[in-house]
Amino acid sequence: MRLTAESLLVILIVGAIAGWLAGQIVRGAGFGLIGDICVGIVGALIGSFVLPHLGIHLGSGLVPAIIGSTIGAILLLLIVGLVQRGPARRFRRS
Repeated sequence: MRLTAESLLVILIVGAIAGWLAGQIVRGAGFGLIGDICVGIVGALIGSFVLPHLGIHLGSGLVPAIIGSTIGAILLLLIVGLVQRGPARRFRRS
């Protein structure tokens, strides 16, 4: 597989859109351009691994790539949120 300039541009655009969408859904705000791209790209890796294992196949194209990346990015942000807060802190009495 060869990575061309066009495919790199598509990866960055899909990552930025997916990261921004996930930031809006989970946290209510984005993470800036670089943060959105990173969250979206890692989310794409997670989505491409998890979704087929669950029997979910979105198809091919730009829109299914954005949807799958966004789902993976949402999972990533939820897991990071759980790790940062920790399970013991959620149930602590005040």
